[in-house]
Amino acid sequence: MIDTDEQRALKEVAVKLAVERYAPKAEEWDRTRTAFPREERRYLGELGFLGIALPERYGGGGAPLQHALTVIEELAKECRPAAFQVFESNTGPAQVVARLGTEEQRERFLPPIIRGEGTLAVAISEPDAGSAATDMKTKAVRSGDKVVVNGGKRWISNGSEADYYLVYARMNDEPGSKAIGAVLVEADRPGVSFGQREKLMGFRGIPSADVLFDDVEVPADNIVIGPGRFRELFGTFSIERLGNATMSLALGQSALDRTTRYVQERIQFGKPLIEFQNVQMTLADMLLQVEAARLLIRRAADFGDGLPDSLEVSLAKCTANEMAKRVTDLAMQLHGGNGYTEEFGIERLHRDSHGWALAGGTPAMQRIRIVSELLGRSFDQRR
Repeated sequence: MIDTDEQRALKEVAVKLAVERYAPKAEEWDRTRTAFPREERRYLGELGFLGIALPERYGGGGAPLQHALTVIEELAKECRPAAFQVFESNTGPAQVVARLGTEEQRERFLPPIIRGEGTLAVAISEPDAGSAATDMKTKAVRSGDKVVVNGGKRWISNGSEADYYLVYARMNDEPGSKAIGAVLVEADRPGVSFGQREKLMGFRGIPSADVLFDDVEVPADNIVIGPGRFRELFGTFSIERLGNATMSLALGQSALDRTTRYVQERIQFGKPLIEFQNVQMTLADMLLQVEAARLLIRRAADFGDGLPDSLEVSLAKCTANEMAKRVTDLAMQLHGGNGYTEEFGIERLHRDSHGWALAGGTPAMQRIRIVSELLGRSFDQRR
């Protein structure tokens, strides 16, 4: 459901862009594992898509998050690497800078991101700290007017491709989350290096690589948020989870749309597939799951000027992630052998669906968050 004339106009532009400009290239970029070209990112910046939900005074559109989610969904139906650029700038770490950063940081980092001249990736996970994020070992120690960063991050989407990294790190010797803050690190700083790009099942046009920090010095002015404000930091991360849920929604909707067309055209036993009751039941289940996810995302995204409700976000993300996996799998089944080929694009939707379910907190971790929020208490998973 599109709620405003501006949102409808954005959707129309996004649909045309996705179908005419990116759909013809998406399969090739996936097959060759080609990163989204920088000139295309700048083009998205020229369209205003990279700053839809970022403040106007830095070049953004100042629109509600729902407008950005609309564009993300339409682009992601055809080309996830294109949608990822809009996702990263409007719902990702740029939102942390916009909401928690200093004025100087916003003026320095947001305009190039909005123009498509620079990208900011979030660096949280480590080899031994994935779901258990507070086990991270990367350190960012302040020394006078500088911060020295040491450690390594893993599973970094846009790793080795991004121009800046929002690095979550330990800033003192306090236990658990009390020591964790975030600092901005430019990719061209001495001591920053990258591992080989991962060969992932999906996400093939979105590079992923280890990011390594060896005595990397950045100005103390690059500290976005210091230790002791972990809850605030991860509260803002809820916005990224809404972007993640929308990417999953797009995968499910695209699979549903393609399957709806296919079962009306494909003839078996002398009649279209849609005439078989089992096909009807399956298609109905696909629609039920897609719409349930859509409604939960819409509710969670309607949070005004503050931060989204973390319970509503977890419900939306968990539902959308699992929906995308199920619906794309059902789409492959209804397409039969054709669904297992690259030609129809269904297997690519299914591969990508697993990636979005893993990113930003798995469905299993979302369930733990759901119960924690429901009961108003936390659970120690280490005991």
